[in-house]
Amino acid sequence: MSQFDQAIALVHDTLTQLQQNASGPVPRASLASLANLVEANRQTPAVSQPAPVAAEKATVAAERPLERTSGLGLAARARAVIESQSSPAAARVQPAPAIQPPIANPTPIQSGTGISSAIEGTKAERMNRLRQRALACVKCPHLAATRTQVVFGVGTIDAELMFVGEAPGADEDLQGEPFVGKAGQLLTKIIEAMGFQRSGVYIGNVLKCRPDMPPGESGNRKPRPEEMATCLPYLIEQIEIIQPKCLVALGATAMEGLLGQAITMRDVRGRRHSFKGIPLMPTYHPAYLLRNQSMAEKRKVWEDMMQVLEILGKPISQKQRGFFLPKG
Repeated sequence: MSQFDQAIALVHDTLTQLQQNASGPVPRASLASLANLVEANRQTPAVSQPAPVAAEKATVAAERPLERTSGLGLAARARAVIESQSSPAAARVQPAPAIQPPIANPTPIQSGTGISSAIEGTKAERMNRLRQRALACVKCPHLAATRTQVVFGVGTIDAELMFVGEAPGADEDLQGEPFVGKAGQLLTKIIEAMGFQRSGVYIGNVLKCRPDMPPGESGNRKPRPEEMATCLPYLIEQIEIIQPKCLVALGATAMEGLLGQAITMRDVRGRRHSFKGIPLMPTYHPAYLLRNQSMAEKRKVWEDMMQVLEILGKPISQKQRGFFLPKG
């Protein structure tokens, strides 16, 4: 046994005797005397420890009272003090600041406060950066060459409800806003019948540019799968920023763009689906209702919208439940 270990054993035995004879905590002066005794008799230095470790041990030993415990525990703490004496960092150790208790039941962030505004501003900044990227996009050179402008999206970034169409038409390409033609006017009426304002939802398209038409042809063509796949990341990021509680896909092409596979509206409408964990309700495109004016087709779309209201937890009045039903 080395002289250092013999000294530690001496510390162990002496402190044990002090504990047996003392009626309270062991005096720190006794520990200091024993530490000096060990230091004077030590010939083989103990394995040095990094200064931060030694400093930490010195702080704990100096601030923690020497309560009655096992002799082994006291000896170990005596060893920590002895080892710390050889570290220059130990002399510079200051008592650790008192830890403040956590605030119980912190006040929630209220709307209109500076903190809330900062959070909303961050959300708006993310959407603005995304908009700038989309406006400058030339990933589809043929679309970039023929578009009047990119049709990014419109509405509130805090929307519970988001409508997704397939692509801009001629009117949207000119105005830079989705669903502004006759189909858009009908969509606005549907939104209002649900109890919302157009400005209180968000409206976008899978494809942000109007599909180009062959020379000499007019009208609007269906976007190609590869065009929608190229543009889909912009829509996904819009959804991630807005975090709506429900998505409505307007038409089979919009569903194809979201799901990446060909579908028919007959196979998917009337029941809930999911996109990125968000409830997704497919329904007919408003342009379809302009071509098919029957009450039965309008009722199908309205039944889909009532399911959307249920998803959002919105009340449905008896008047709303009776929309487009045969008059008895």
